[in-house]
Amino acid sequence: MKNTVVGLITPHFLRLIDLANQAETGVNVDWHVRNQVASTVEDLGHQYNARELLSAFVDGLEAAARDAGPGRKLYAGVLQKAASMTSVEIKRFD
Repeated sequence: MKNTVVGLITPHFLRLIDLANQAETGVNVDWHVRNQVASTVEDLGHQYNARELLSAFVDGLEAAARDAGPGRKLYAGVLQKAASMTSVEIKRFD
């Protein structure tokens, strides 16, 4: 079976969406977000196109944060934080 970009990224993306939703309910998700970003970088980092996969992941997180709307600041903040943490890790693949 052939893996696709969407198939590789979606599970990681949805875990962060879930954490962002939990943050809106008052749950402290900081450690969980850091752990999920590290897990995502580890899992996708073994692919031959790791840089592109992680870049697409960051783009998706940033788009979801932009689309969240003004009333969902915690949600958007969690996604932005995850995107910036992943962006730092992408530099390892240069």
